[in-house]
Amino acid sequence: MLSSSHRTRFAVLLGCALCAVILSTLVSIGQQAGRVRTLSSPSVSKGLDSASVMGVALNGTTPVAGISWVKLGYPTCGAGNQNGSALQNTIASLHRQGINVLLIYCQPVPSQLFNTTWLKDAAQARADAVQCGNEQMKAGKYNNYIPPDKFARFFDLCQSAMRAVNASIPVVLGSLDPLVYPYDRNVMMGQVHYLDQMQFAMNTQVHKNNHSQWQWRSQILGIINSWHDGFPSLAINNLQGLFGFWASQFRVNLNSGALGQHMWVVEDTGCFRGCDNDINSNAKIAIAHILTLILDAQTAISFRVPFFFFSARDFLSQRIYWPIGLQDINGHAKPLRQDLRMGSRSLTLSCPGKRITVIDQVTLLASLYKGCALQEGWFNRLI
Repeated sequence: MLSSSHRTRFAVLLGCALCAVILSTLVSIGQQAGRVRTLSSPSVSKGLDSASVMGVALNGTTPVAGISWVKLGYPTCGAGNQNGSALQNTIASLHRQGINVLLIYCQPVPSQLFNTTWLKDAAQARADAVQCGNEQMKAGKYNNYIPPDKFARFFDLCQSAMRAVNASIPVVLGSLDPLVYPYDRNVMMGQVHYLDQMQFAMNTQVHKNNHSQWQWRSQILGIINSWHDGFPSLAINNLQGLFGFWASQFRVNLNSGALGQHMWVVEDTGCFRGCDNDINSNAKIAIAHILTLILDAQTAISFRVPFFFFSARDFLSQRIYWPIGLQDINGHAKPLRQDLRMGSRSLTLSCPGKRITVIDQVTLLASLYKGCALQEGWFNRLI
């Protein structure tokens, strides 16, 4: 059995532009006086298929070729992120390039948690979707845990600020900490309990004079997956395990594609530190990385769940080099096997109307997002 330390993320990624998107629009159910109404219900914005929302977290503001959704962070997520006119101009520029933007507004420090000036500034950036809060249930040196009653008020303020500018903007309800299923099932039930407590606070404190009933199951949750899916075999698929658990909580059939109306993978990355496998050589890190990228993208596409890979580039954090990007730290293309030279491994994909051969990670992920299918035997070509 895995130890507790091996079942949880070893280190926290600092200053991440982790963006997630939640699709929900306000609806009123029941028009008779006294009837209980649900405050909000998830639905895809008009013209937006949740299964088409496939993106990547940016390190900076430069988009990634072939990927039409990107994630940016507000300064509450870390130093270096933009706000004000700079953020507005960046998003406007990305829009002109046909790129959709997911903006993360991480919960600020407690003294600024309800700062509506910052919330209004984030709303004025006019992103295509906003995530309100990030890993709000997680306590630690680099995390900002928020009790469920306070998070209820924060989320209500955040959602209201965003919808004052765009009434139909998709809004995400925070993000769930990365866990390993089924080993962390009890911890996941704790996440459900947190959401139940948040729901209680929303209906008894935030909206206590409202006849409508707010329900977390009528929102869409962001989820983070950080595991070595696909390594050492394709039988390792933590993302699918998480999907199964939350599908049961939302009371939907996983195979129906309905989970994408309730949950978005706001961050997905491989694990090379603190995992139960001895992934400590360049070759093993490279293999685990590319296998996770492929298997998790395929899993999300299969179940029609929005998905964002982390990250666009490798980066340095806590004096550690994190080789988990699609590009190297300078934004250069990385080969499929990043421990080998470019072209040493290639994969053939069947795309609508053609077949292509790819040798770099960006082209591979962009092609998977566009519906291309890998050739048989792809796993053996990479190990």
